Amino acid sequence: MNSAIVLLISIGMMLCGYLFYSKFIASKILGLDNSLPTPAHTMKDGVDYVPTNKYVLWGHHFTSVAGAAPIIGPAIAVIWGWVPAVLWVVFGTIFMAGVHDMSAIWASMRNRGQSIGSIAGTVMGSSVRSLMMVVIFLLLLMVNAVFGVAIANMLIKTPSAVLPVWGALVVAFIIGQCIYRYNMSLIWVSIIGVTALYGLIYLGPMFPVVLPETFMGLPDNAVWIIILFSYAAVASLLPVWMLLQPRDYINGLQLFVGLILLYAAIFISTPNIVAPAINSDLPMSAPSIVPLLFVTIACGAISGFHGLVATGTTSKQVDKEEDARFVGYFGALGEGMLALGAILAATAGFATLGDWQAVYQNFGDGSIGAFIDGGATILSNGVGIDVVLSQTMLTVMAALFAGTTMDTGVRLQRYIFQEFGEFYNLPALSKGWIATLLAVGTCLLLAFGAGGIDGAGGMIIWPLFGTTNQLMAALTLMIVTVILLRKGKTVWYTLAPLCFLLVMTLFALLIQLKTFYDDGNWLLIAMDLIILIASVLVTFESFSVLRREWGEHKAKKNI
Repeated sequence: MNSAIVLLISIGMMLCGYLFYSKFIASKILGLDNSLPTPAHTMKDGVDYVPTNKYVLWGHHFTSVAGAAPIIGPAIAVIWGWVPAVLWVVFGTIFMAGVHDMSAIWASMRNRGQSIGSIAGTVMGSSVRSLMMVVIFLLLLMVNAVFGVAIANMLIKTPSAVLPVWGALVVAFIIGQCIYRYNMSLIWVSIIGVTALYGLIYLGPMFPVVLPETFMGLPDNAVWIIILFSYAAVASLLPVWMLLQPRDYINGLQLFVGLILLYAAIFISTPNIVAPAINSDLPMSAPSIVPLLFVTIACGAISGFHGLVATGTTSKQVDKEEDARFVGYFGALGEGMLALGAILAATAGFATLGDWQAVYQNFGDGSIGAFIDGGATILSNGVGIDVVLSQTMLTVMAALFAGTTMDTGVRLQRYIFQEFGEFYNLPALSKGWIATLLAVGTCLLLAFGAGGIDGAGGMIIWPLFGTTNQLMAALTLMIVTVILLRKGKTVWYTLAPLCFLLVMTLFALLIQLKTFYDDGNWLLIAMDLIILIASVLVTFESFSVLRREWGEHKAKKNI
């Protein structure tokens, strides 16, 4: 199959989803209204609540939610065949992810910028709130630990990416000053910023950075993990306009430039997809496609982490209510496009089916490596970019997005600890630096405590990440559905995807529980059981609230 045809049809469908479906949801279901003041104005504090240009805020939301997951998941899931992966990404983005992100921002804006956990308490009671907070905390813990380890591994594998990855922080800081202190034109700031980023990518192969194999008794990946979390701790305490916003914005532009180059290379070289459309020769290690496809590809189709970002940081920065459509729905669309690029790179970036099969010998193979190597081949053949430079560019792309997700994740985890302090009357936790230390400390504990001194523990919990992520998306849609029902709105557009996700994720949790038991992995067994029990209790309570609200809604209609 010609990859250019698949790309053209998929992008066309996604754009139609934004132009028509998102407009319908925004106006007819959510009722976005610019006359209503947003929390960014009513609660403005210059730190977390900051009215923001919608294009800058789109960059923050998109890059915070993108991370490495829409690359890792799709590049693993193609082992079942490229057709199921493409279909799930395209239809999941249009009918689930975009609606999820936009409606989560809306729900938070209408509730003083509260996080989804706090909104759950307001809508469904303190018991649901407590259970939701457990799931949210574990999800953030996994996101931060996984991405911290993933970035460290990328920096070690591709030393040419170190300079542009860390140099991007300097570029972002300068951009923040230019926008907010000196009120420079966003167009010129954007052009200069993107040029600087790609200049650093060009210089990266000339000045590779390699850490010593051991430093003070620690291996190089452990040193990188500590450096990354030290940075994330500092970044989470800075005002969002100083580093988080501009970094996310410029990274968003950089990603779209990278995607345009990758897509252009596909249209120019028109490589054939060598992977099977539906793989009938699966390795023994591959689980059943149902339900595992729908949790292996989380980010890129729909992701619960998006709800945490949407209600944790994004909703506090929305200038006008109607901006939620562009920021939320189009932000999810951008991630779907990244996932689509990862699928094509991991299936059309190989010369033959035999080459592809040599990489995909076991479930979990491929991943970022297949995206980088396959994408570099396509870029080299299509637009003539040197393979090493292409690998550097794609590694920087993946690392920067994982880093922005990690930045936001640590900030959100800090919020969670502070909310714990308010809820359980623990004043010490309300202090930002204490909450940040606890957030970073728990992530390091998981990364090192579960896997040893090399920090492998961050990747041990990867199989559980996708399931928990999708479960969080279902719970977020459930809360939105209750709010819509109370407002007398149509709920089928959120109720249908939440039911689908609940069935698939709870099924996956049970399957994974058996797998973890067979493997003797007691850490994942414990985490799986906690998440499963908390989710079942939240589900029962939520459907009880939904049934009651539905009855009251029908009674009002009959009066």
